[in-house]
Amino acid sequence: MWLLDQMLKRLVRTGPLVVIDHDGREYTYGTGTAPLRIRLTDKGAAMHIARDPRVGAGEAYMDGRMVVEPPHDIRDFILLVMSNAKAAGGIDRKGPVRKLLGKLASRADQINERAKASKNVVHHYDLTRQFYELFLDEDRQYTMAYFRDPANTLERAQVDKKALIAAKLLLEPGKAEGTRVLDIGCGWGGLGLYLNRHFGCEVLGVSLAPDQVKFANERAQAAGVADKVKFQLIDYRDVTGQFDRITSVGMIEHVGAPHFTEYFAKTNDLLADDGVMLTHTIGRTSPPGTTDKFTRKYIFPGGYIPALSELVAAIEKTRWEIGDIEFLRYHYAYTLAEWYRRTCRHEAEITALYDARLFRMWQFYLAGAEQSFRHGNMVNFHIQTVKRRSALPMTRDYIQQEWARLSALDEAPEWHLARSAAE
Repeated sequence: MWLLDQMLKRLVRTGPLVVIDHDGREYTYGTGTAPLRIRLTDKGAAMHIARDPRVGAGEAYMDGRMVVEPPHDIRDFILLVMSNAKAAGGIDRKGPVRKLLGKLASRADQINERAKASKNVVHHYDLTRQFYELFLDEDRQYTMAYFRDPANTLERAQVDKKALIAAKLLLEPGKAEGTRVLDIGCGWGGLGLYLNRHFGCEVLGVSLAPDQVKFANERAQAAGVADKVKFQLIDYRDVTGQFDRITSVGMIEHVGAPHFTEYFAKTNDLLADDGVMLTHTIGRTSPPGTTDKFTRKYIFPGGYIPALSELVAAIEKTRWEIGDIEFLRYHYAYTLAEWYRRTCRHEAEITALYDARLFRMWQFYLAGAEQSFRHGNMVNFHIQTVKRRSALPMTRDYIQQEWARLSALDEAPEWHLARSAAE
């Protein structure tokens, strides 16, 4: 406990945080009211956390070696610790050698050749449909929602996200019938179906997640648009043809920094000369970094959150011009907080589908991701790219105007509004 005690003494100023060791001894850190209490259940738990706090705390919580006592939960603990860490300048205890080894391991993990890329996607996205249905909106949007008002429901915010993406694609109402759209990393098909419904676009969605592709095609069939909206289990690098618009929503995080130039070169080849591409991605506001070990090991193997400098450098090398960049700051924090809330409400169902360890892992993942957008250096980027600068209007006023029009067309389903009120 000595090493963890020393670390928490330096770190926690606002609390209080009370740690109860396995032998019942209590340690208090920081000042404040309504103490948050955690209990360590075995002799080695404190050392496991102190050796590598970011991974150790997650594993200790997953394995039941660290318990957060009611009325608080793991989200409260993570937000408390990381808000203190931000004020203290971080909690990384790694020396230069361990930092270098971690950087090399992260870089090697991002080499996503075709077979490895497919395996990495399946690791995360081929959890059961029932699992994702428990915490996502009905459209299964598993990326940042657009909270124009933090009080909005998740359903409203996800509708507004799709409207914002469509607006930035510059699809003209009444004139986009038959426009060919490539949706890279199409998820469960919601965006492709949205673009077809509102504009009559012909959409090809591609993904490496078999169940996502199967379900997306089922949705297109049920909507009677399977001849216009199609989904394929294929690597984007193997797509052929020409497209008028390309969307990439929450996909480039799985590409890996060594492949950014390859990614933008391929999409440039696929886009028509007067086309528009919109890349929606999580990004870091700091210089290039590494993917933390917990995320690489348990959540997104092969994943990497890019710095803007890395993306712009790849774009510049591959004949693109940037039409617009927008930083979306706290939207994902609100999205993740709602996913976390819904996950907790369905603890029994998730535990029955898998086990208590996966439920706690998912809690830790969502809460940790939320704090990265609240207290860390994570935001979202919208990067609009074109091959010809004349493809876009002189000003970006059209984005807000079209977003407002589209947003007014779609109301969140009444069923979800009723469910949100009940929850």
